Amino acid sequence: MPDMPAGRPRRIVARRDGPMLVEGPVEIALEDGTTVSSDRFCVALCTCRRSRIYPWCDTSHRKHSPAPRPGSGD
Repeated sequence: MPDMPAGRPRRIVARRDGPMLVEGPVEIALEDGTTVSSDRFCVALCTCRRSRIYPWCDTSHRKHSPAPRPGSGD
């Protein structure tokens, strides 16, 4: 993994019902060994795996209702 430049750490914002927001620029290593990158100041990473442009979020999570949680009575 490349060294982080000196200074403040990279900020990642975790959202319960949405994507992970990561301060850019970023380089993402995917499961298949490929990498994707973005030089934007902030990127949204998909956590629901429904995005058609995975690993980037395309807001597909908004189109689906969440699965009932075990023990919630739903």
